[in-house]
Amino acid sequence: MPRNLRRWGPPLLMISPSLILLAVFVYGLLAVNAHTSTTDMNTAAQATGVKPTSFVGFDNYTKLLSSPDFQHSLKNLVIYTVVFLVGTMLFGFLWAWLLDRPVRFEGVFRSIYLFPMAVSFVASGVVWRWLLNSNQGESASGLNRLFQMIGLDFLQNNWWNNVNYGIAAIAIPAIWQLSGYVMALFLAGFRGIPEELREASQIDGATTWQMYRHVIFPQLSPVALSAVIIVGHMSLKAFDLIMSISKPANYQTKVPAVDMYVLKSSFHYADAAAVGVILLVIVAVLIIPYLVHISRAEKRA
Repeated sequence: MPRNLRRWGPPLLMISPSLILLAVFVYGLLAVNAHTSTTDMNTAAQATGVKPTSFVGFDNYTKLLSSPDFQHSLKNLVIYTVVFLVGTMLFGFLWAWLLDRPVRFEGVFRSIYLFPMAVSFVASGVVWRWLLNSNQGESASGLNRLFQMIGLDFLQNNWWNNVNYGIAAIAIPAIWQLSGYVMALFLAGFRGIPEELREASQIDGATTWQMYRHVIFPQLSPVALSAVIIVGHMSLKAFDLIMSISKPANYQTKVPAVDMYVLKSSFHYADAAAVGVILLVIVAVLIIPYLVHISRAEKRA
């Protein structure tokens, strides 16, 4: 038996079931989806096999990317991602910074900040649908009613029903739910910085702010990058929260993931598959550079 086979044979045999499942149910299905996106399987008759499908190349992608509706979905996705990413990073970092300093009842605050993570997007979406109710005046409810009660009527608006920034309103519950996770990442980064660095900066006469600005914050760059990648790719795949708050196929809040669901429900399988491939490419553009950066960092280490 060859030496390399004796060395690598048993480990490969042990992980072969996982490799087979991964190849079939992940990469295999990705390949099937990509193939479907290049066909004309876009009617109920074709879906049931009455009419054979044919290869159309990139026609489905051209049709989607030139469609004003899909362009609106992409614009909504950009708005949602930017608001969601900025909000979670800002609040998560702020909470971690506050907890890194001596504070009483730190465990209680950590639990409060992390609690929203235990709630599913669907459950929180049902509650936030009421909070972001667009009714104003005598029939106001949710946040609009609160603003009315405290004399801030000018803050009342139609939230997710607004065509221009409705998707940004849906990012509010997403920020509420994921800020605690980002806080945990940053807090772990704060606690992982050697105490010797803090002591050395204090010996050199640095103030608390100077210590954080020139010593602590630069050490958090890898954590910040990881948080951006994780939150960013989660925002790109947003679906359940949006569908829980707004009505299905609502123009104001639709994103590519919602388009894919609607197209699939109406038997436009090829178009839905094309949307899936476009989302995969967008996520890959975000993830692959991060993986390359991590791989190079590990080699340098």
